[in-house]
Amino acid sequence: MPKVTEEHLARRRRQILDAAAACFERKGLPATSMQDILTESGLSAGAVYRYFPSKTAIVEAIMTSTVGDLHTRLAALVDADPLPPLDDVITGFAVHLEEMLAAGGPVRLAPQAWALALHDPELRKHVQETMGLMVAAWVRYVRRLVDTGALPPGTDAAAVGRTIFGILPGFLLQTLILENVSAGDLRTGIRALLRPHLTAPTA
Repeated sequence: MPKVTEEHLARRRRQILDAAAACFERKGLPATSMQDILTESGLSAGAVYRYFPSKTAIVEAIMTSTVGDLHTRLAALVDADPLPPLDDVITGFAVHLEEMLAAGGPVRLAPQAWALALHDPELRKHVQETMGLMVAAWVRYVRRLVDTGALPPGTDAAAVGRTIFGILPGFLLQTLILENVSAGDLRTGIRALLRPHLTAPTA
């Protein structure tokens, strides 16, 4: 019996995840069944369940990949040297979100996954972990702002980091539902609200 290569396994896994994402985009996450995913993928039940025992496992895999990409981008922004101003960091991350939202990108599934997590303890734990990564990156950035004097000593970095994180889900929801916001709008708003020395000079 020929040995199954890692490349083949990765391709098959990707085939299942792509099929699931297509179903989630077309029918919505709650309405999509495992049978829908089987049909979309063209694979047998045994082939699919070999990789993913449930729809929740598929959702978690898609979220892990998506959040991993987002976290990599955010880390590059908040850890940059010299320290970038807040409006640059938020705008840079928002631009990346816009790119991932285009053409049915996986970030579009995030609000549906958040809703499911309210009632699915396993998925809730996963969402908490992935969101925690993003919040930690913002807290790290705020601490750098304090260290450089851009924010005063004694600033509650955890509270400020959580507050900044809260801006981005709102941006995502407005982009998906209201369709009337852009990364440029975030930059304009941040510059209007924050102290001048936290923002980049106006061109």
